[in-house]
Amino acid sequence: MNYKIILMIFISALFYSCHAQKSNINSEEKPTETNTDYFGNYTLNNKTFGTKTSVVIDGDYRLITTNALPNHETGEYPRKGNPNKISAQNKTYKIPLKPIFTGIAKWAREPGVALNGVKFEPETAEMVICDSGENFKVEAVQDLIDLGLDFNNAHVQPTGEYHYHGIAEGLVEAFDSSEDLVHLGFAKDGFPIYYSKSGIYKPSYQIINGTYSATDCTYSNPKTSIDVELDGDEFDGTFVSDWEFVKGKGDLDECNGIYLNGTYMYIITDTYPYVGRCLMGEFEEERHPGPPPGREGRGQRPPRNR
Repeated sequence: MNYKIILMIFISALFYSCHAQKSNINSEEKPTETNTDYFGNYTLNNKTFGTKTSVVIDGDYRLITTNALPNHETGEYPRKGNPNKISAQNKTYKIPLKPIFTGIAKWAREPGVALNGVKFEPETAEMVICDSGENFKVEAVQDLIDLGLDFNNAHVQPTGEYHYHGIAEGLVEAFDSSEDLVHLGFAKDGFPIYYSKSGIYKPSYQIINGTYSATDCTYSNPKTSIDVELDGDEFDGTFVSDWEFVKGKGDLDECNGIYLNGTYMYIITDTYPYVGRCLMGEFEEERHPGPPPGREGRGQRPPRNR
């Protein structure tokens, strides 16, 4: 046999063997993504964190199927303030592909979902209840009650579902690009959700200038109960009702949205409201018992617009 032919066969076999080994190493060390265009079809399969998210464009909708496990580091759970363990979910989302802007702000308990399948849920179910009749919905980011938020401004519900209350360090890093605006997810009305690394876009909320007149207040959960002294204290942002929207104060509207280059989008910010609490487009409203957070109870002043 011609020695040159034998040599070529040997070199070819060696090349393909090395290439196969390299591909195997990459598949173990890196997340498997079928497409990095997150406005189209894509799949996230991250062996390190267990993320399994599939997104398919189907007619007029973006269909998201996910186990809702993040594709980044999280805090250790259970932990102080949050006794729940992160576990895989079975979640599906049907997001409009062609969002319709109404300009009418509608409250949304879960306004959107991140590209990795983890939901945004900025408000909490925690309440301070006062004998004088007022009920106060507790903000996630505050100093009164430890809710076990990790470095991603996230924690875990009793169901085991991990979710974001604000900007997540790990989420930004996972989907970062060379641009200032990092695409992080989609709102339930179909408009995209971004984060500005420079923080150039400012929200339009401020703490109301006033004081509490509530007395004999208590915060309770299955593990503990504490007395909360409020009477005569100034509003400090601990509760949803401490905040008011002031049109024109910042760059963003009531739902933390803005038109940029002819496209409407929501911006997650480092300051209140962090993640918008309402949506400006058409969406299928979720059915939850009771009024929106911040509107419960007798005698509580609801958030004001000015």
